[in-house]
Amino acid sequence: MLETTRIKRLGCAALLALLAACGSAPVGPGYYRVERGDTLSKIARGNRQSVQNIARWNNLSNPDAIEVGQVLRVAPPAGAASTSGAIRSGNNGGASASASAAPRTAPADTGATAAPAAISLVWPTDGNVIRRFDGSNSKGIDIAAAPGTPVVAAAPGTVVYAGNGLRGYGNLLILKHDAEYLTAYAHNRALFVKEGEAVKRGQKIAEMGDTDSDRTMLHFELRYQGRSIDPSKALPPR
Repeated sequence: MLETTRIKRLGCAALLALLAACGSAPVGPGYYRVERGDTLSKIARGNRQSVQNIARWNNLSNPDAIEVGQVLRVAPPAGAASTSGAIRSGNNGGASASASAAPRTAPADTGATAAPAAISLVWPTDGNVIRRFDGSNSKGIDIAAAPGTPVVAAAPGTVVYAGNGLRGYGNLLILKHDAEYLTAYAHNRALFVKEGEAVKRGQKIAEMGDTDSDRTMLHFELRYQGRSIDPSKALPPR
């Protein structure tokens, strides 16, 4: 019994990691993927940069608001330069840096990574959007309709999770579209695809329900490099 409970807990932890950064590919030179326990200060020290430089290069209005799986630029963008000798050790082992000569860029409008134009989605279901993305309390959008309303794949991809092991999501599907993008479909009453299955854009993958929810709806998320972004930016207007 204890072993079963332990396995379930490990499974939930794995699902959390999956939803945060499923299928993420190794990052390229000059970038760093945030890991559990990281702080911006720790990342800056590890890459011999200042916190100010990294916050500016990544449009971080709040340096404390980084997420596991998020990819950060840790080297100067083209045409910019970091402070020479960005980190100098003092007597207390801390770090200090002068301001960078890099030009300041405008912050993202939502405080989260803006959706690049590299993916185009179709609406995953019919219905009314009852909750929109805000990047903090809402990591996606909620769409309400009648029980059993078809849920379709928003883009072609592969099913990387199909189950109900993640609290708060009910019957959940996660699709991986490429090395950077995935979508999640929560609260379904029925799932019609299995893990490892390839799906086409617009293919029926589930039916809307109210599992682990107080009303019938689809909770739909879009993740880019592990970070939640506003799916409405990649959806066609209604």
